Amino acid sequence: MRFLRLRMPVCAAILAAPCVAMADDAADQMVQDALPVMHYTCASIAEEADGDEAFVVTVVEKMTALSLYNRQINIEDHATTDEEKAQLREAFIGALSEGCAADKDALLGGVVDNAVKSTLGL
Repeated sequence: MRFLRLRMPVCAAILAAPCVAMADDAADQMVQDALPVMHYTCASIAEEADGDEAFVVTVVEKMTALSLYNRQINIEDHATTDEEKAQLREAFIGALSEGCAADKDALLGGVVDNAVKSTLGL
């Protein structure tokens, strides 16, 4: 599956950015931004992206931001150095790839949320 072969350093970079509590309006906007892409499965995102890595990154970023917000996670609590953040990125990419490899028909939002959980040891 092409999606699994893509390197997604930009997508995983969201794990390196701090996630802080947002005002209700900002949280509502984040949910509104994510809702239109929550229907994707691992297979359907790969099919629709047709090699467009930026499209996949955008979708996964929205899902990841929502997962981090819902869990009230601040990445700075898990990694502060560039090396630690790079390790999180690699672990996130691996967990995301494994999740999709295990079930190509899984909802991508669930795979992303599981990748966040396993990457951060939650």
